Amino acid sequence: MRLHHIQISMPRGQEAEARRFYVEGLGMSEASKPPALAGRGGCWFRALHAGTVVAEVHLGVEDEFIPAKKAHPGLVCDSLKEWETLAGCLDSMGYDLSWAERETFEGYLRFHVRDGFGNRLEIMTPAN
Repeated sequence: MRLHHIQISMPRGQEAEARRFYVEGLGMSEASKPPALAGRGGCWFRALHAGTVVAEVHLGVEDEFIPAKKAHPGLVCDSLKEWETLAGCLDSMGYDLSWAERETFEGYLRFHVRDGFGNRLEIMTPAN
């Protein structure tokens, strides 16, 4: 068994903000939704490494959207430089970053960021 994707929620009609955060901020690529699901709204995003999908995030519309306070996906950057560059990009775009738990996950450095809807993501890199 392996993980195919995670799904988090977003408010209806906010696909442009989803693209801003996940494509422009995180550097993911938007994936086409199957025709049977496309009419529901939302967006799908993928991170690729050497042509292979290494992470996939689906944002599904919830009409009474409330972001989870603690639940989150954890994404790993390969290098400290990539991690720091990503943090700088997200910060410059005005997203809410927290460094409060930077060194609390053994073997990793991390920060948390909230997307434009308040969803929490953990961005990690090996601490070597």
